[in-house]
Amino acid sequence: MIEVRALGKTFLARRGRKPTVLTAVDNVSFAAADGQITALLGPNGAGKTTTLRILATLMQPDRGTATVGGIDVTADPMAVRAQLGVLSDARGLYTRLTARENIAYYAGLRGVATADLTARLEEMSALLDMGDLLDRATQGFSSGERMKVALARALIHDPQHLILDEPTNGLDVMSTRALRQLLAHLRSRGKCIVFSTHIMQEVEALSDRIVIVAHGRTLASGTSTELRESAGGGSLEDVFVRLTTAQVAP
Repeated sequence: MIEVRALGKTFLARRGRKPTVLTAVDNVSFAAADGQITALLGPNGAGKTTTLRILATLMQPDRGTATVGGIDVTADPMAVRAQLGVLSDARGLYTRLTARENIAYYAGLRGVATADLTARLEEMSALLDMGDLLDRATQGFSSGERMKVALARALIHDPQHLILDEPTNGLDVMSTRALRQLLAHLRSRGKCIVFSTHIMQEVEALSDRIVIVAHGRTLASGTSTELRESAGGGSLEDVFVRLTTAQVAP
């Protein structure tokens, strides 16, 4: 599972001549279990991407802890990366390479054997319906096509944990449907999946548990039903608006 406890991260920004401390993450805590999809739901600037970047070992927290499969992301980042698949909002494909070459390159970096690569690539191709994309150069791919390649690349080493930052941004209906089907398949295999979004429909369609984040803090967490009940009823959107627009004490 993935666990985050009292996570905090600040940045020093310069506005004019005076440096300013910007707090991206103030106090985020949650647990994401195996065999479940956990959504980080919050407005833009809530601290979701920074939290995921810390989990991906791309930056270190200033305070608090984060573990992936029981391994601290700061103490042993290489061990964390070995069991983690990451889909960032920037797909980052090598446009001169074909989809197959992009995926194979990352498989090599991950130490995936050639025989395993062939089998896993066939599985990814079938699940994401990307057979006609594999031998095309990725330059000029649509948003949905880039997502499929980037997701297959993130999964090619068969990680236990998967984190996705705003995975449906720019996707059409069919690409979003393919993503949902793949995530449901991975959940059925016991994978631990965390994704960030500010889109209410994605949360309702995909997640088992929801973590509402705003102002860099965890405001509430639970199932959709639990969150609605704890707020005294109403829709999930009502709960979200009520929590995220409330004044947060320093």
